[in-house]
Amino acid sequence: MGQRRKRDRVGYLKMATETEIEKEEVGEVSEVQKAAKNIPPWKQQITVRGIVASIIIGIIYSIIVMKLNLTTGLVPNLNVSAALLAFVLIGTWTRLLEKANIVTTPFTRQENTVIQTCAVACYALALGGGFGSYLLGLNKRTYEQAGVDTKGNPPGSYKNPGLNWMIPFLLVVSFVGLLAMVPLRKVMIIDYKLTYPSGTATGVLINGFHTRKGSKTAKEQVKGFLRFFSLSFIWNFFQWFYTGGEQCGFIQFPTLGLKAWRQTFYFDFSTIYIGAGMICPHLVNFSLLFGAVLSWGIMWPLIHDNKGSWFPANISESSMKSLAGYKVFISTALILGDGLYNFCKTLFITFRNMHATFKKRHLRIVTQEEKEENLDDIQQNEVFMRESIPLWVACLGYVLFSVVSIIVIPLMFHQLKWYYVLVAYIIAPALSFCNAYGAGLTDINMAFNYGKVALFVLAALSGEQNGVVAGLVGCGLVKSMVSISSDLMHDFKTGHLTLTSPRSMVISQAIGTALGCVVAPLTFFLFYKSFDVGNPDGIYKAPYALVYRNMAILGVQGFSALPNHCLQLCYGFFALAVVLNFIRDTIPKKFGNWVPIPMAMAIPFLVGANFAIDMGVGSLIVYVWHRIDRKKASLMVPAVASGLICGDGLWILPSSILALAKINPPICMQFLATT
Repeated sequence: MGQRRKRDRVGYLKMATETEIEKEEVGEVSEVQKAAKNIPPWKQQITVRGIVASIIIGIIYSIIVMKLNLTTGLVPNLNVSAALLAFVLIGTWTRLLEKANIVTTPFTRQENTVIQTCAVACYALALGGGFGSYLLGLNKRTYEQAGVDTKGNPPGSYKNPGLNWMIPFLLVVSFVGLLAMVPLRKVMIIDYKLTYPSGTATGVLINGFHTRKGSKTAKEQVKGFLRFFSLSFIWNFFQWFYTGGEQCGFIQFPTLGLKAWRQTFYFDFSTIYIGAGMICPHLVNFSLLFGAVLSWGIMWPLIHDNKGSWFPANISESSMKSLAGYKVFISTALILGDGLYNFCKTLFITFRNMHATFKKRHLRIVTQEEKEENLDDIQQNEVFMRESIPLWVACLGYVLFSVVSIIVIPLMFHQLKWYYVLVAYIIAPALSFCNAYGAGLTDINMAFNYGKVALFVLAALSGEQNGVVAGLVGCGLVKSMVSISSDLMHDFKTGHLTLTSPRSMVISQAIGTALGCVVAPLTFFLFYKSFDVGNPDGIYKAPYALVYRNMAILGVQGFSALPNHCLQLCYGFFALAVVLNFIRDTIPKKFGNWVPIPMAMAIPFLVGANFAIDMGVGSLIVYVWHRIDRKKASLMVPAVASGLICGDGLWILPSSILALAKINPPICMQFLATT
């Protein structure tokens, strides 16, 4: 049977080659077929200039992602933006060399893919490394905010941020996920034909850049990117002069009046969130605004009116026994309800599709299916399987990094016992497979939900004295493994479409991960030392740090940690999250697009309404632009949004240097009510 299949395959490839020659004679050869003739060896796909570009992009986007993480915790997908910036950097570099009459190698789609993969792997650790959630939840400030007298939050259950433990922790947990799914890349990409929408979108974009028509389009996008990048950077520089004190500057502009401003309803001229709103779907932005109105417009004022009845009037509103407790636990209930629903839904879809796929594989006639494949698919599959990573390398690497983690992590955190780490690494490949398969179908990375499950289980098993720290660290351990495996499959899908060697993809992912293990902690400390990170009344609230710590406390202590009447409200909002998701999935899509997403609703519950208004403005710009000129908007929105985000993000570097040098803005612009 195997010999027959091989003969059929060879015969079909011969027939496909003859067909390609015929098409070439009449000028009908596709772009993929043309690209397949000039694929550089995998070693030439990884270049010095590519690594330098990856480092630059990785640092820029690590800063951007870290700012988003520490302000709201909402980060849009920036993969397409990273691919565009890679094209801008290398394209500019090669043009400069050409003008200087210096011969340089052509910039290929494979090199573009490798740069994008390496850069994304680098800044992914700033996003998913826990700097705004479980790792920051370990620090003393978050411990104090959760209440030093709170049951389940024992004295000394904190560990302040430090490069001496953050970098080693990331190094030992990140590479395991990279190796867990390498042996299954053929199964996921070729056999199951999973779409991986984000990876597909990036691959289509990169392929478009490297065609004649796409090159002209890319030049227009580059101009738009540079124009709005400059505008965003200059605007943030201008704003800085007016922020010489607390609650000063345009970021505190009471655009809707002082009464609305006190409830955080104002437009703060943040270009990074306008850009994020342009990238995020309209439904996400609508959900944010809905959640802002529901929480800051209705619920928090009503609960505040019960001060003295529901909670003591003589304690600070930042206490977990006061208004802050309702904010944290109700938003947590929404997040858990949404996460549980989507977790179960994704598992159901995953196993249903796996069952259907296995059934088809047993029933189908192999030669007939292969004949239905088009020539582009055949050539993409051939390249994808040409240079593989040996199975023994992946298995040996997984075992080696697992053993190192089992030894090192309990030494860093004595609260997490070695046998819990061992169990995590035994079940990690299965969890990684489920998450990667689900992400291929739905484009939803459920890694944080796997991490939350681990958090509750380990917090409950480890007891009151060790539960909080063990839960938070275990959450990071599981989340990192599962998330990186899913990210790698998205990159493999991009590489499959752009005819990039899987070997160069894995190596670039490893280089990017190693860079991220250093860049992400350094970026975090840039913010941590320059700004007031974790202040609930400041810009860098880091809201999810407190959420994750309180989840761990709930896992240890149960519902006794909640303020009065909070449990009933949590039940209601947990149920609301499930019901909203169920309604959206069952009603027609044109109506479902107006049902808010609970996870997005929960973010302004903690952070405030101002960023939701910024993102709403971005969404409005996209809507109006599409109404005026749909074709132009589809082309330019990603470039304009990326420019706004990158300009704001890059301003963080000079502003941090000024803050560290204690150079303060000269003017404080405030708005006060007239008496």
